[in-house]
Amino acid sequence: MQTLDQIKKDMDSKMVKAIDTLKGDLAKMRTGRANASLLDNIRIDYYGNKSPLSQVANVSVADARTLSVSPWDKSMVAAIEKAIRDSDLGLNPVTSGTVIRVPLPPLTEERRKELGKHARTEGENTKIAVRNIRRDSNQHIKDLLKKKIITEDEDKRAEADVQKATDKSIAEVDKLVAAKEAELMQI
Repeated sequence: MQTLDQIKKDMDSKMVKAIDTLKGDLAKMRTGRANASLLDNIRIDYYGNKSPLSQVANVSVADARTLSVSPWDKSMVAAIEKAIRDSDLGLNPVTSGTVIRVPLPPLTEERRKELGKHARTEGENTKIAVRNIRRDSNQHIKDLLKKKIITEDEDKRAEADVQKATDKSIAEVDKLVAAKEAELMQI
């Protein structure tokens, strides 16, 4: 049986994980500016293994609208270029010698609004996850009260703490989504 402290620690770590997942999802969303993390999800067939691009090449920001990919193994240039082209990011890499340049096309107004909508959807999904964590935590607290492990006062205090943590997490989600939408709308 969990104690109140364990329930709160568990809840806090789950809420932090949910927000970290949202941060990762929002970081993958393409804005008009170059960001090396944009290519994080691309996998390259490297000697029979699907390896992340960051393990077979150095990805850096060449300028505001261009990423530079320098493979460590020169024979991987064609495979990396193909993987970037085949990804769902809509990028068209250009090879110059052993360096692959990835120019980022400017986003259209329609695409910016679509990405903003997607950011809000991701935020809403994270809020739902946070609320589910709150529900589970409150249920564990009620179980402790039913088994008379805690008093009614401790129950009320614990539920208030859970609600505070939930409000804080939801405010953080709103802040992250608003920042991403602002970033997307910048030209």
